Amino acid sequence: MVIYNVTCNMHSSLEAEWIPWIREHIAKVLGTGLFIDARFTRVLVEDKDGYSTFSIQYKAIDKEALQKYYDDFAPALRQEGLTKFGERVLSFRTELELIDEYNVRRD
Repeated sequence: MVIYNVTCNMHSSLEAEWIPWIREHIAKVLGTGLFIDARFTRVLVEDKDGYSTFSIQYKAIDKEALQKYYDDFAPALRQEGLTKFGERVLSFRTELELIDEYNVRRD
């Protein structure tokens, strides 16, 4: 399984505007049908300069699905974020290969 990770950093004053927007954006990415699910997280690092970092992890169906996303959907979806936030939100993307997955159930 391939995980497409997008890490975003911004001044914390943008959170109230960015979080609702990114939730809609995640729905659009999932709406392509190329991902199984997504996880939206806050990076727990205290930043003394007032910046926040978030990570969105999308589980791709397979490597081919991720490539189709890059080719057919990513440019327009990335442009939406650039148009709305410009350089106020800095993002970088990584691909992760899932080696093992562990779950602990506590009933």
